[in-house]
Amino acid sequence: MNNKKTLATVWLDGCSGCHMSILDMDERLLELLTHVDLVYSPLVDNKTFPENVDITLVEGAVSSDEDLHKIKMIREKTKILVSLGDCAVTANVPSMRNPLSVGAILERVSDGSVIRQPADVPLLLANAQPVHNYVKVDVFVPGCPPSANVIHSILMDLLSNRKTNINKITRFGA
Repeated sequence: MNNKKTLATVWLDGCSGCHMSILDMDERLLELLTHVDLVYSPLVDNKTFPENVDITLVEGAVSSDEDLHKIKMIREKTKILVSLGDCAVTANVPSMRNPLSVGAILERVSDGSVIRQPADVPLLLANAQPVHNYVKVDVFVPGCPPSANVIHSILMDLLSNRKTNINKITRFGA
């Protein structure tokens, strides 16, 4: 019988820096995999988010209709949802577009030649928002990106049912 917890990682509107920090755990990834099954991630082939995931790490802000649909579905299927990094926690860099209208953004990126939403691009929301503005978040992990040590510590605490004092191990922008 497999007593491992299930772990998923998700990348919304962000730079993938948090996923790079996950990879920076190096040999500790092997240790982590003795405790979890990685069931969904940009780092694995599974394209369908599974049911009843124990822990999901979410990187990035909610900036498009696709992000919004994805985060709502993930929340329904996840026991512990972790906002990982400043973009997920505060919308950070993706929110720099918020003073502009969606039309102004599309005009700017298309050199003014096209001002309608391209059909093959997810519809932008009016503003980029942190994950907790749309769904309940259980754990907030600031950092841009959080270090491999912080992510490892958070995961090991969650797997051991220990409460982490985030303020002792990281801060915003760290």
